[in-house]
Amino acid sequence: MSTAPGTTLQMRNAEARGVRAENEFAKTRDEAAGCRRCELWERATQTVFGEGPVPAPLMLVGEQPGDKEDIEGHPFVGPAGRILAEALELAAIDREAAFVTNVVKHFRWRPSPNGKRRLHEKPTRANVTACHVWIERELELVRPQVLVAMGATASDALFGKDVSVMRDHGRPIESELAPTALVTIHPSAVPRARDDRDEMFDGLVADLRVAAGALEKGAG
Repeated sequence: MSTAPGTTLQMRNAEARGVRAENEFAKTRDEAAGCRRCELWERATQTVFGEGPVPAPLMLVGEQPGDKEDIEGHPFVGPAGRILAEALELAAIDREAAFVTNVVKHFRWRPSPNGKRRLHEKPTRANVTACHVWIERELELVRPQVLVAMGATASDALFGKDVSVMRDHGRPIESELAPTALVTIHPSAVPRARDDRDEMFDGLVADLRVAAGALEKGAG
């Protein structure tokens, strides 16, 4: 069965747009590698930029890279990444089809009392503001159908203070950044919970299932 000429042209145009987006993304990632917009680069190992297909139907945004991410240079490869991968699998979302990133690209940390570990420190508002140019570029290139902010830092950076993770999680919110926008907890909140870890994890999965439903609806 032959493909109609109009369809072939659309496919070629889409292919060309995809190649241009990938090239522009690589250029932007290289620029971010030398970012000195705030002080965090001084103590971090490297910039940890987003990863995944460009464009992508789903974009997942967290706070900042952790210790393992800082060392390896990839987002969500540490303990929080393992929790996220498990939650995505239970929500029937292919992680390889998602673009994952953070609103801050360098690891902010303090030494442990014995000096043997690097402990996570929440990035400051100044850190988030300085780094916002990179998340803006990622959004422009990824053009997600569904955008999920994970945790309060990401939610505040993308949607503002009027959106509350605990109040608004799992339901679409109005945003110009994507056709469907959602907030949920950061995966790292699950192991920090004491008595309700299972409940928090189940809530994360439930929120991601809302994202999966939006993806399915968009594909249809």
